[in-house]
Amino acid sequence: MTDIFNEIDEELRRDRVAQIWKNHSAKLIVLAVLLVAAVAGWRYYEYMERRAAEAAGARYEAALQLSREGKNAEAEAAFAAIVDDKSSSYRQLARLRAAAEAGRADAAKGAAAFEAVAADQTVPQDLRQLATLRAAALKIDGGDPKAAVASLETLARDDVPWRNSARELLGLAALKSGDFDGAGRWFDAIVTDPSSPQSLRSRVEVYLALVRSGPVAPAP
Repeated sequence: MTDIFNEIDEELRRDRVAQIWKNHSAKLIVLAVLLVAAVAGWRYYEYMERRAAEAAGARYEAALQLSREGKNAEAEAAFAAIVDDKSSSYRQLARLRAAAEAGRADAAKGAAAFEAVAADQTVPQDLRQLATLRAAALKIDGGDPKAAVASLETLARDDVPWRNSARELLGLAALKSGDFDGAGRWFDAIVTDPSSPQSLRSRVEVYLALVRSGPVAPAP
């Protein structure tokens, strides 16, 4: 008896499936086609995205190679072209590199380019802070250390990841201005920060030796 009931149930299920297919086969076929098309479209999108990323990476690497070869004007132009391509994933990095290339030829121009990046709220905060550091470094190298101090002090707080880089530049700016006490305070802040990397600590020891020696008296 059990086998008979199982056979009846099986027949009923087959009849039900056949009825569903008869009534909705067109809809099911369309749904299947749409599903296949959606998967194919997504795969094609991923493929095009990958190709675009690879092309952008190749352009950025080519610009870097120009910089390595000392072709600074050509490198700056190549990075600027990437910046103009608003769809490029390398656009913000290219802005920083273009500013660096400009700073090689003209410190004031490079500092202005970095400051433009730092002021752009669409740029990620860590890159804006890095741009502030690079602008300050160019100003210090260009002989205008006081102009760099205000922007650097905002990065020297304990809660800023770039704090020790900012403190190093502040100490160098103080040294250039003849403020040995101020330089010593900034360098000491680096030494007492447990997160300071060893390479930075080694540099700071040299700076502190300069601070302890005091200003050099002019030759008679």
